[in-house]
Amino acid sequence: RLTTRAFTARVPAPLASRVGELAVSLGRSKSSIVNEALAAWVAQEEQLYQLTLNALADVDAGRTIDHETVRAWVASLTQ
Repeated sequence: RLTTRAFTARVPAPLASRVGELAVSLGRSKSSIVNEALAAWVAQEEQLYQLTLNALADVDAGRTIDHETVRAWVASLTQ
């Protein structure tokens, strides 16, 4: 069984209403909807953080493209 912990978050009233309406429409609890949304957001943020670390490692390793090369490539797209 999964251990859970409750915490309080203040959300704008319109958002809380939308979550409540969605819960009713889907026949689910507000808690399950918030849990699913929060898990998805955390996963997305973790992925973005890892991508940032990867990009910084590329810069540190010199794996970059100079500005003029990018400008020439962009210009070629409009020709």
